[in-house]
Order: sequence, then C-alpha cells, then structure tokens
Amino acid sequence: MAATSTTAGSATPLFGSPLFGSDVYRERMRRAAELTRDAGLDALVVAPGPDLRHLVGSRAETFERLTALVIPAAGDPKLVIARLEVPSLSDSAVGDLGIEVADWVDGDDAHGLALAGLSPNPAIAVSDSMPALHVIPLAQHTGATPQLATAVLRELRMIKDGAEIEALRRAGAAIDRVHARMGEWLKPGRTEREVSDDIRAAILGEGHSEAAFIIVGSGPNGADPHHEFSDRVIERSDIVVIDIGGPVEPGYNSDSTRTYCFEPPAADIADAYAALHEAQRAAVAAVRPGVTAASIDAAARDLLRERGLADQFIHRTGHGIGLSVHEEPYIVDGNDITLRPGMAFSVEPGVYFSGRWGARIEDIVVVTDDGCESFNNRPHELVQL
Repeated sequence: MAATSTTAGSATPLFGSPLFGSDVYRERMRRAAELTRDAGLDALVVAPGPDLRHLVGSRAETFERLTALVIPAAGDPKLVIARLEVPSLSDSAVGDLGIEVADWVDGDDAHGLALAGLSPNPAIAVSDSMPALHVIPLAQHTGATPQLATAVLRELRMIKDGAEIEALRRAGAAIDRVHARMGEWLKPGRTEREVSDDIRAAILGEGHSEAAFIIVGSGPNGADPHHEFSDRVIERSDIVVIDIGGPVEPGYNSDSTRTYCFEPPAADIADAYAALHEAQRAAVAAVRPGVTAASIDAAARDLLRERGLADQFIHRTGHGIGLSVHEEPYIVDGNDITLRPGMAFSVEPGVYFSGRWGARIEDIVVVTDDGCESFNNRPHELVQL
C-alpha cells in the first residue's frame, strides 16, 4: 500500500523506489521495534542521517524543521516531515512499506505530532544525529530528557545483512581498481595535490558517487595519519601513503590504504615495513566469530611491539564501516565486544616516523561463519612504481 499525506490537504502519494528490496527494510524496521521493546523504551525517534537511511533508505537531510521516523515499541511507525520536504522521501522505501507520513506546515506542533499516539510521558530514545533544536522540544513534551538510541541503532547497523555485504564488496572492488591505476598519476615531480586531483577523478570514474577522502602523504607527510594533500612536490626517494575511499550506491563506503615507493627502500625502512606487513596479516588472520575486537588490535600491536615499533603505531587498528566511513565496531584496545558474522571493519595498522616517513596497510573485512572475507585484494607489499 502506498503511503500518503495524513494532514490537511489532498492526499499525496509518495514516489520513489527503495535502494534495496522492500523486504530488507521491512526486516530492519521489525528488528528496530523489537530492540526498542527489549530496551524498555516506548519509541525510537530517528533523525535524518545514516540511521534513517539504514532503516528506510531515505536521504532526507536535517534542517530547522523536524523530520523524524518514529518507531514505537508496539504499533505502527510514522514519518513526521514538513510538507515542503515530502519530496525528499523520493527513492526511499517509505511508500513500499506503507509507513504513515504525518506531514505538517509551519506553525504546527511538529514535536507534538511526533509523539502523538504514544503513552503519556513516554520513554523515548533519539538518534545521535538529532540536533538539540529538536531534542529539547521533545524533552519538554515528554517531561524527561530523551535517551540516546545509540545502543539500539548500533546493534541494527553493526551486523550487515546480505544486501549490505554485497554493497561493501562492490565498493571494495571499485577502490581496488583505483589503486591498480596508481602508477598513472603517482610520479616524482608532481605535487600531492595534482595526484589527488587525478585520484578523485578516478574514484568517480570507478563507480563512487563521491570521493569522501583522499590522503596523499609523501615523505614526511606520510608520518601524519590524517594528512590529506598539499603542494609538496613528491621526490623519488619518498615513501607515499595513499588512503582513499567513498560511497558506492546505495551509499556503502570503500576505504583502503596502500603504501608506495619509486626505488628500493633503505634497509631500515624495508625492515619496518616488513614488520607492518606481518602485523596486518596477523590481525586479519585473527578475525573470526567469538573473539573480541580488542584481540584483533592486540594481534597487530603485539607484533609491532615485539619488533620495537610500539611507539610508531599511534592509532587503533580499525573501525567499522557501512553507510558511515567510521562506525561500530571499533577495533581498539579495551573494546571487548564479541565479533559476530556480518560485522565489517577496517584492519589498518601503521607505523609513523615523525619528520621522515610513514606507512599504513588497510583492508576492509567482514566476519564470516569461520573467519573473514577481505573486500580489498591489491598487493600488500610496499608497492614500487
């Protein structure tokens, strides 16, 4: 049944087609309601952003006017949205799922409309992307500060379903194709910015909807894990870190790092890189159901510590990925979450020598029933162009 506008004015059928099949979104909505009940909440109130996109495929954005998906623990969900924003539901699954669209116009009590039909003073949780502009009015209506829905939504998004895994697989293959062409652009005498411009065009040409990030870290700039690019001229003796990625429709991200050189490296660089390569392989090999996220970090970190490189590994080993480049689970010391099939994340140890050079190797993997699958399969050795 097609959803329609429910307030004053003529009923307006929603248009658009879902990014995945409607059965995928229907199961996500069912699971969201179940987790809401399990958390002892009356409802989730989900603002535009990755959480809303995960649940119904909507690309609606956050403005000063309230847009929110309300998922009650019991009963039917509804999408509250300003009437002039209803076209933003195009290409979502809202219509196919028959979700009630409660539209409103300026002057209406949108926050009251969102809570209508719930019990008095309901216990609600809001997505972490909801601005205070809306959280505070909701709190005034309920008489209590809303909880964060992070725990519920994290559980939903952290375990990727088959459609999401296939989307991540396509994204990984697309960014691998960009790395395969790196020798076309990464050359001594060019600036990092010039190389970045060519990489950006290739990322788009290989099927990404945007280049979300590009790191071209040459020589000493490679020692900064979050360096982007500059007007530095790349030298033949440089080690160069290339970290690139972005979303591939329907919005699932790639993220892969390889390290390049133009001539055989000095012995100390070769030895450090060999240890990094071994650490990355050890961490990937450790991925399987039932182990903790912290244990994957330890697999890489312990090996680098044994090789005297503990001080050169200055960040976590990985982060979850999906509709967001960084999401749960985080592969870091102290995170005792147990890995389960469907969890997708990066494995990306690095070594950084301030003022000299740096290196990082990064793959995206997904936990399988008996280990993991890597979505990135370009050579992991120090690549000489």
